[in-house]
Amino acid sequence: MRKLMDMVTPTLPNRITSNPRTRMDPCTHPRTHPWTRPLGRVAAAAALAGTALLALPAGSVPGTALEAQVPAPRQDRAVALVGATIHPVSGPAIQGGTLVFENGVITAVGTNVAIPEGAQRVDLSGKHIYPGLIDAWSSVGLFETGGIDVAIDQNEFGDLNPNVRAAVAFHPESRHIGVTRSNGVLVTVSSPSGGLISGMASAMMLDGWTWETMTIRDKAGLVVNWPGAQNPGSYNLALADLNDAVATSRAYLAAKDAAATEGRLFATDVRWEAMRPVLDGEVPLMVVANDVRQMQDAITWAEAEGMRIILVGGRDAGYIADYLAEKEVPVLLSSVNSRPGRNWEPVDHLRTLPARLHEAGVRFGISGGASAPYANRLPYEAGVAMGNGLPELEALRALTLYPAQFLGIDDRVGSLDVGKDATLLITDGNPLEYATTIDQAFIEGRDIDLMDAHRQFYERYSEKLRQLQGRPVL
Repeated sequence: MRKLMDMVTPTLPNRITSNPRTRMDPCTHPRTHPWTRPLGRVAAAAALAGTALLALPAGSVPGTALEAQVPAPRQDRAVALVGATIHPVSGPAIQGGTLVFENGVITAVGTNVAIPEGAQRVDLSGKHIYPGLIDAWSSVGLFETGGIDVAIDQNEFGDLNPNVRAAVAFHPESRHIGVTRSNGVLVTVSSPSGGLISGMASAMMLDGWTWETMTIRDKAGLVVNWPGAQNPGSYNLALADLNDAVATSRAYLAAKDAAATEGRLFATDVRWEAMRPVLDGEVPLMVVANDVRQMQDAITWAEAEGMRIILVGGRDAGYIADYLAEKEVPVLLSSVNSRPGRNWEPVDHLRTLPARLHEAGVRFGISGGASAPYANRLPYEAGVAMGNGLPELEALRALTLYPAQFLGIDDRVGSLDVGKDATLLITDGNPLEYATTIDQAFIEGRDIDLMDAHRQFYERYSEKLRQLQGRPVL
């Protein structure tokens, strides 16, 4: 089943004192380079002063080999982030607030917060704290590089694979993990693809030694690729297969439950056993559909079968926005910063789609195009929507709270509330804007290394230029 090879990650310097964001030369930093982000004034001041925004954990040696992207150790004492503007996303921003977390969980948020004795107090005046962003439709951990079969583990043989779980194929040492989380994406819903029923998408945090320790929810949604309606014959055959799969799973589960009641043995079929939480309403369907007919047919079918549905893709959602709002069907938009699919549509058709859905009362989230190499661009998908009429808070919620609610992981991530995981970002501005610097990130209270493969190359060739120019190394 698992095909991903053990990829060798580069040896990179570790922790914030050796992070290029705090030691790059601000005079030569390429503000428009697609692989880097501009150095914030506070971070630059800290670099010039030889200080760090957060203290190193005990025993850490910055810059030693094999430390980059090494999973962070567990939080060993309470941390109080003081003086920042806190953006819970579930409510209004808190100016000059304090956020306390202990054992990986947020224990207090507000302006009049008691700081536990012995806690590490970090002054973040002038900074912002946001929840970690969520890529709700992703191939991170399942895709490493194109053209190499063993580096891609998204598809299984056959059309019906409800028993497949993305979590067990997730590659904890993927190079894309570091690049993705450096841009604020700390949780991905890694999703299988291919066939009619692809399998279970899994919500994964982007830090950990193994897939087990990185899993938030291994059964976040069952991926169904709704067939295209261009060919009526093929369309009807695919729908018949889908109906047969659901009917067979219902019959199997009923027979197995009856056998259990009577004390009889019953042979297990892992495919139909995996359908139980979907048929019971515990796990939603993630139906990939873009055309109006696809979406309408999928909703009608799911209603008839009594199953919850989330539409993924949603290119034409704006044309049936009132219908989606009436049915209360959420949509995960897979592309916003893109050109329209038809020559008669306005050039900003997709960029304004989130604002139009918001105005119509449709619940939606924004995901990237499911590309692992470009998952780091996810914030700018929502940023483009914000620049085309979507309110700032709604744009933030589209990458945090809303997808967490749709997929049943909002008890742990998606907002900065007491009792949730301390999975958060420290920034100098809105993380959806390109000019913002992400100074630090925490996942379950663990202080995450923000070095990545892109920054390694930046450091390498910046050093080359310094040597050629005879400039001293900072």
